[in-house]
Amino acid sequence: MNKLYFIAIYPPKSIIEEIRVFKEDLARNYSNSKALKNDAHITLFPPFSRDQDMEQDIITAFQKIDTHISPFELVLDGFGSFPNPKNPVLFVQPEKSENLNTLHSKVKERFSFIKNSFNPHVTVGYRDLSFDNFKKAWDFYEHKDYKTKFVVDEIRLLRHDGKWIPLLSKKLTGE
Repeated sequence: MNKLYFIAIYPPKSIIEEIRVFKEDLARNYSNSKALKNDAHITLFPPFSRDQDMEQDIITAFQKIDTHISPFELVLDGFGSFPNPKNPVLFVQPEKSENLNTLHSKVKERFSFIKNSFNPHVTVGYRDLSFDNFKKAWDFYEHKDYKTKFVVDEIRLLRHDGKWIPLLSKKLTGE
């Protein structure tokens, strides 16, 4: 049976809860509830489908990701958007980070079967967000202040079983 898997960074619970407030605002005021299903995260490798019989291969590849990177601070600062009329996205924006790009490259060394550009973000609104509601929400969020930071010290592999379940985490171990 096919399952979805993906690799991500999760901020601490306190930041997940802060960002949940924005998601609840979008659900309440902009008819957008899909983002409430998932905790705040930054995707390092997007969801992919594999037969669950191959799960051990996925776990092995995940364990082989080179995480000899020192834990690093990541700043989330303000909001951004992908204003695609068919599928607009509103998100919390991380500041540019060479460490984050390096970590993404390390993941891509082991998981290279999807060609995707890396646009790190923490989704607040998407999927059932109409373009009209996106424009209204963006008018509000474009100038809204939100700034926080956290230490990235692990990555997680997740599997979708009705919701995303963490299968494994891997610590960043320094040089």
